[in-house]
Amino acid sequence: MKIVFFGDSITDCERDRNDEKSLGNGYVKILADKLRPIYPDTELQIINKGVTGNEVCDLLARVRKDVIELEPDAVVIMIGINNALHKFKYGKELNFAQFESDLTELLKLLKEAGIVVIFLEPFLLNAPDKLHVRKLFDEELKIINRVALALSDEFVAYDEMFAGLTQTIPYTEYSLDGVHPTNRGSRLIADTAIKAIRKHLL
Repeated sequence: MKIVFFGDSITDCERDRNDEKSLGNGYVKILADKLRPIYPDTELQIINKGVTGNEVCDLLARVRKDVIELEPDAVVIMIGINNALHKFKYGKELNFAQFESDLTELLKLLKEAGIVVIFLEPFLLNAPDKLHVRKLFDEELKIINRVALALSDEFVAYDEMFAGLTQTIPYTEYSLDGVHPTNRGSRLIADTAIKAIRKHLL
């Protein structure tokens, strides 16, 4: 079974672009290390196609080459936080209509190719310097939830999960900057994503 992980820096996690087997040092690597021993008799090919800084439109632009042409059985996607962050970092406007159109087309292309789509919801923790992003991100999440719930085979919600956990645990346990997960945050993503993936393992 072939699984492609597709997304931004949270997926990328410093993978070696010159090594197709490089999984980076984040949740993809943790998940792969957990998944393989569970299915010792199953040939699992896990590919990391995360690219730091990507937005939804970037995934749409490279989905054929980086996912569809590889003919995977499943794709695991986490994308969306940069669409909100780049508004404040670069002054790039977030056009909600275009965002929804791009996300819809992305997921439809994958489904039309016969690929199982497992969508991991992006998240934003309450780091003080990210509080101003929350309102915009919440509007974006409404679109993500509506589109991804309708078109994906599995949807794993992380924003509310992290919000609940950080009511009693400092957010820095899961992400120092509110965006990029620590090892503990990556383990949580891997542990919950693996449950969705296992439903579709051959």
